[in-house]
Amino acid sequence: MDSRRARKKLLTRQKIADAAIALFLRQGYDETTVAQIAAAADVDPKTFFNYFGSKDEVVFAADAYDDPLVVREPDETPGEWLVRVIDGYDERFVPARPAPDPAGQAALSRLILTTPALQAKLQSLLHDLQRRLADALAAEFPELDEVTAAAMTGSLVGALYQAALVAIQRGRSRQEVRDATRRARDIALHGLMNTGNGKGKP
Repeated sequence: MDSRRARKKLLTRQKIADAAIALFLRQGYDETTVAQIAAAADVDPKTFFNYFGSKDEVVFAADAYDDPLVVREPDETPGEWLVRVIDGYDERFVPARPAPDPAGQAALSRLILTTPALQAKLQSLLHDLQRRLADALAAEFPELDEVTAAAMTGSLVGALYQAALVAIQRGRSRQEVRDATRRARDIALHGLMNTGNGKGKP
């Protein structure tokens, strides 16, 4: 594919995504049809399915869950490796396509957390991510058994997701959501027994 055609396809994909998200935020996810999205993007409804398999694929960025490609460093522990990989995902534990402004991003995140179909999609994506992270952890550290790798990954992913969820539900800013996930990461790393001094708010 030549570069001009590739750019045109990328622009069309982005136009469809922008139109869909604008409609989702204005009238609701369930109330928005593919036909309405196509009309708003000025494309044929069939064109929508050339770029997206379903409405929920428009909301979640496909590259947010790429397989981790992080090589173990000398003397690195499994926990240190896992945190390094997780940090690369940043606040995408409630992931969505970037909105043009913080208010739009917050609204999109709230939409995900209040729409059953999008909640189910998010849970499915996170489950798959957790499984692939556990597989990658076990591959990098053969001394770990599969149960241990799954437990380590689950505790960290679960902590970050729950912290992000609560922060978004409370209307916190993007930076505050990020801070909440970093605090959750530290709690998962250092253990529950060292937590509970009452400092700070999620």
